[in-house]
Amino acid sequence: MTNTSSRDRLEQALTRIADPSGEGARACLTVYADTARQAADAADARAKAGQALGPMDGVIVSIKDLFDVQGEVTRAGSRVLAAEGLVAKSDAPAIARLKAAGAVIVAKTNMSEFAFSGVGANPHYGTPGNPFDRARAPGGSTSGGGVAVADGMCEITIGTDTGGSTRIPAALCGIVGWKPSKQRVPTDGAFPLSFTLDSIGPMARTVAGCALADAVMAGEKPGTIAPASLSGLKFGIWQGVPFDGADATVAASWSAAVARLGKAGVRLSDEAIALVEEMVQVNAKGGFAPTESFFIHRERLKRDGAGFDQLIRARIERGGTVPAYDYIDMMQSRKRLVQAMDARLEGLDALVLPTTAIVAPKIAEVAAADEFGRKNAMLLRNTSMINFFDLCAISLPLPRDGGLSTGLMLVGRNGSDARLFSIAAAVEQMFSA
Repeated sequence: MTNTSSRDRLEQALTRIADPSGEGARACLTVYADTARQAADAADARAKAGQALGPMDGVIVSIKDLFDVQGEVTRAGSRVLAAEGLVAKSDAPAIARLKAAGAVIVAKTNMSEFAFSGVGANPHYGTPGNPFDRARAPGGSTSGGGVAVADGMCEITIGTDTGGSTRIPAALCGIVGWKPSKQRVPTDGAFPLSFTLDSIGPMARTVAGCALADAVMAGEKPGTIAPASLSGLKFGIWQGVPFDGADATVAASWSAAVARLGKAGVRLSDEAIALVEEMVQVNAKGGFAPTESFFIHRERLKRDGAGFDQLIRARIERGGTVPAYDYIDMMQSRKRLVQAMDARLEGLDALVLPTTAIVAPKIAEVAAADEFGRKNAMLLRNTSMINFFDLCAISLPLPRDGGLSTGLMLVGRNGSDARLFSIAAAVEQMFSA
């Protein structure tokens, strides 16, 4: 990704992780210093011999704490799972593909316990501070990964996204976050939150960085992303719900962004999407993440419920009240709504909306259950709709005027990932001009 050696870049990352005045101890739960050095040296040797494995060779990557790594316990940000001591027999396929492409895995990063929060707080291992205000939350659930990229502890981080867990930290930490079409990247070996909604995506400083990691994890050949021509593209501004309760910082950055898109020749239309109301009715039956998470953890809750983050525990336990007939009804209704949304987006190049309606909340204020519930819902609201409707999406950092970070989300139809990357590269280019 740069002309400097992989080993030099790795040492810079390790220095930042080890800095006692930084967020390394909270952002990175396991540091692979020795194996990373071996991998970086091997990548440099291949480069010198003209035998590089491809554009991922030697790139410094961190991975979320819920990915299986052979011979290690997969904690998923939990003390309970750590104590259970179940050792992974093999690497998660997405991680194995990265290693095979020459990625240098530097660390496993912190996260909301069991990936079940958009806030990113973790009472067990500490909460990494937001890069723009250390007293504020980084966004979740891929909290440590977002901070690690923003603070230079890695070049790319790999997270999961069930309701926004790559895009929310990206928006709050001032970087790029990608959620692919779910089926493209295997979720095996990633500790599940929701079998229905889980997807695996990267965060990086650039669209190109995300596209590179995404292609490798999807088993595709990485290529150069050619920015689309913005002039004449049709962007639908998702009206209504995405803007409810938007704070002043988000509103201001959003307005400026839309004005720039218009000047670049993008054809903007206001799109009211009535399917959202049907989605709300479906989720009112209990939602997929709580219901499926309760299935995953029901025995663990009986054995060691006191060892859970109690804010997360309350969310999981709600899923235990959903009868089977309602869960089946949710599945069938979602299938119909996914098809309806795909048809609804025909004729648009992308939907566009704020990634989150609010800026990063203060860590202290989300320690209380009521405020946690409110802020968590606001952070997840816009992004989670994308997972429900089985779309692909990317969050781009909006220009800041010295304040907190906000994000612009571009959304594409399922399977239009390559096209959305091309559009995102053009929008990124416009913002940096």
